[in-house]
Amino acid sequence: MGQKIQAVKGMNDLLPVAQKDFKLTAALWQAFEDIVASWTRSYGYNQIRTPIVEQTGLFIRSIGEETDVVGKEMYTFADSNDKLSLSLRPEGTASCLRAVVEHNLLYNNPQKLWYMGPMFRRENPQKGRYRQFHQVGVEALGFEGPDVDAELIAMSADLWNRLGIRQYLTLEINSLGNQDERAAHRTALINYLQQHEDILDEDCKRRMHTNPLRVLDTKNPALQTMANAAPRLIDFLGEESIAHYQSLKKLLNGLGIDYVENPRLVRGLDYYNLTVFEWTTDKLGAQATVCGGGRYNGLIEELGGKATPSIGFALGIERLLLLVQEFGQLTVNNVPDIYVIHWGAGTNLTAMQHAAVLRAAGLNLYVHCGDQSLKAQLRKADASGATIALIIGQEEQINNTVTLKNLRTHEQQNVSADTVLKLIQDWKNA
Repeated sequence: MGQKIQAVKGMNDLLPVAQKDFKLTAALWQAFEDIVASWTRSYGYNQIRTPIVEQTGLFIRSIGEETDVVGKEMYTFADSNDKLSLSLRPEGTASCLRAVVEHNLLYNNPQKLWYMGPMFRRENPQKGRYRQFHQVGVEALGFEGPDVDAELIAMSADLWNRLGIRQYLTLEINSLGNQDERAAHRTALINYLQQHEDILDEDCKRRMHTNPLRVLDTKNPALQTMANAAPRLIDFLGEESIAHYQSLKKLLNGLGIDYVENPRLVRGLDYYNLTVFEWTTDKLGAQATVCGGGRYNGLIEELGGKATPSIGFALGIERLLLLVQEFGQLTVNNVPDIYVIHWGAGTNLTAMQHAAVLRAAGLNLYVHCGDQSLKAQLRKADASGATIALIIGQEEQINNTVTLKNLRTHEQQNVSADTVLKLIQDWKNA
């Protein structure tokens, strides 16, 4: 017997049943995907699907070469034929915008797009944070005003309501201003951090000149007082940026969406400006952020397109479903309506023919395979979760009838083949 090969660390199989170290099931995942499809459709967003492998330069230009994502976490390799540097996508926005620019999707109209799929980052796996993880992303391209910022936040809040977890999430918002305002704040922040360099940890010292805003997001308890007293970006905002931010808050207030202003909220990627937001929870331990996003008005131009105001957000599916699984409500239906039992020569074909007719009527059926006793098949029908067993034996085969057994009430009837559907519908509607 050959040696077993296991999955790569931090990359999980999604099984029909929960695993010891990974509780999410394929059925829960599929139910969530169904919710997402109807949710995005109700807001007028169209799906886009992009490859999981992109040229590494895409992420260097969009995310930033000095970020932890590009510098330490990407899966990057050389293509053997074209000698290109390729990377597994670590996030979805860059790939989405690359496709938009490449295919000129913004030629006539703004775009409202969404996507869902796997992303890859080589970091230490922990609960809700994996090396292959999955995101749903929503991007609104070509919309300048704060109304679309408010729409995206309201859209995310609507999803939490649909999943039954709204009360467990807190909305945090901030404004990062425009490029010039950020540059002025960056200079002041670096000067401030240099005055406190003796107390900074190694991670903060590394970020101080490359991504100083991230120092303010430190989780080191010893640095909280220093971070709280640092120059605030909001104090460097001009009239236009402040007006945008104030309008957003007014819209959120009017929509009844509670929020917390967090001046230290900066997000982890370089391309954000103006509005940034996160939905956080205290129910998942250290992994507090479930969803985050913001404006990135200069990114499409950076990727070769025309300057286009844009905003988007992404949510981590694994982290979100852990929250839903414990506190929310998501109808998971992975059991058949009917379990089809057959016993005796030739009854397997008749069973499959009946099943085809009932599936065409919109029912879900599991047809037993193999030869087992009636008693054994009834046990399996009970274990399947089906509400009805459809039984075809030699007698039913001869008389062109079927026996229906309600596995909940134990009522049993033998009916002609042409009245099977009616009785099933009566039982389901009872």
